[in-house]
Amino acid sequence: MIRVVLADDQALVRAGFRLLLDTEDGFEVVGEAGDGEEAVRRAHEHRPDVVVMDIRMPGTDGLAATRRVCAELPGVKVLVLTTFNVDEYVFEALRAGASGFLLKDTDPVELLHALRVVAQGDALLAPSVTRRLIEEFASRPEHRRPDPAALRELTAREREILALVAAGMSNEEIAGHLVISPATSRTHVSRVMTKLGARDRAQLVVLAYESGLVSPRRG
Repeated sequence: MIRVVLADDQALVRAGFRLLLDTEDGFEVVGEAGDGEEAVRRAHEHRPDVVVMDIRMPGTDGLAATRRVCAELPGVKVLVLTTFNVDEYVFEALRAGASGFLLKDTDPVELLHALRVVAQGDALLAPSVTRRLIEEFASRPEHRRPDPAALRELTAREREILALVAAGMSNEEIAGHLVISPATSRTHVSRVMTKLGARDRAQLVVLAYESGLVSPRRG
């Protein structure tokens, strides 16, 4: 059973998500919130598997709430809701620890899939769209950071693995690309996450772009 908290300032949006999840096996909505502060409280109260977090909410917004949930409740995943062309805070939310994001007009089937993926913690959501967003913001000078010391501790193979994760490849796809077993691929990814202190693959992608290991595409 995947336990979910819904955080959105629009009651109709929350009601729609709740109706979808209540009629689907394997999900339970354990709480709702209309702003970021309430979302943090509900996360502490219920310790859900996933908080579905709208970015734009009154008072404490979804970005600040994401930072707090990820810092205070390491076992709770955050799935950010956004309108891709508007929300410039999504990159910051991923940096703060969000496991990925969904567009607000996503199909119901995609929402269910996303919740399962995030709850498992084993894949980045919508990698092609996520890379577009990360590339856009990572290319701005204010978002670039020096190569962290931890990155220099990676082996050549681990750097290669990190670059492939940033390209949106799954463990199985990485295994096929490098002609290694899926188990070896999973081990490499796990070691990279441990060395870099990353919560999940989303943070690996952010770090790969921020550090300059992967460069934003042009054109």
